[in-house]
Amino acid sequence: MIEPPTEEPEDTMPDSKKTNSQGVEAIGKKNPNLPFHPGIRAGDFIFVSGQVPKDADGNMFTGTIEEETKWTLESIRRVLQAGDADLEHVVRICVYLEDTRDFGRYNRAFAEYFPDGMLARTTVEARAAINTKIEMDAIAYKPLDQD
Repeated sequence: MIEPPTEEPEDTMPDSKKTNSQGVEAIGKKNPNLPFHPGIRAGDFIFVSGQVPKDADGNMFTGTIEEETKWTLESIRRVLQAGDADLEHVVRICVYLEDTRDFGRYNRAFAEYFPDGMLARTTVEARAAINTKIEMDAIAYKPLDQD
């Protein structure tokens, strides 16, 4: 099994510090071909856009559902870290599986990252716009004044 890298170079997702008039801050480097950022901070919440199994350079990874689950969670981790948070701050994840027959295997891989299960989660079957077995979006709660 190919494990995703857990540590990335510091400059893989520079904090853009772009803020709108409501104080919502963009997180991460925006793909010029897409009309949104990898994440945004709105007050004490961080909203992570749909992530797929890819490395810090944006290269897609294709493998087993277990591998793709881990790579996708590492993609979410990179966005959160760019917003001064981590997976421990996640309060909700929505998972889109290409095939729900993979549920048990994906669920075991997912549980390695969240062993205490202190989050809300929805899992649905859906076809992604790109070739991947899984996509996830997340919401994290980390007060601005908390280090």
